[in-house]
Amino acid sequence: MEKYYHICRQHQGKVARITERNGRVHVGRITRVTNSKVFIAPVTSGGPRGGFGYGYWGGYGFGYGAAYGIGLGLITGVALAGLFFF
Repeated sequence: MEKYYHICRQHQGKVARITERNGRVHVGRITRVTNSKVFIAPVTSGGPRGGFGYGYWGGYGFGYGAAYGIGLGLITGVALAGLFFF
């Protein structure tokens, strides 16, 4: 658990893919890390608020949903966005 705490703290503010023990995958920007949870804002795809490609305002970037917490004890893997999006 301590390993993933340090990884998440180090990459706070970046987009990551987090895998849980049960196989569930979360993709989003790491917004906050506590001793027991990592909070991510999910990446949204398309639509007027952004996503991949051009957004509503003509810029590039990601759109994010509301952040939610994932228990650090459930995490089995963390990968940065650059490793799997491009």
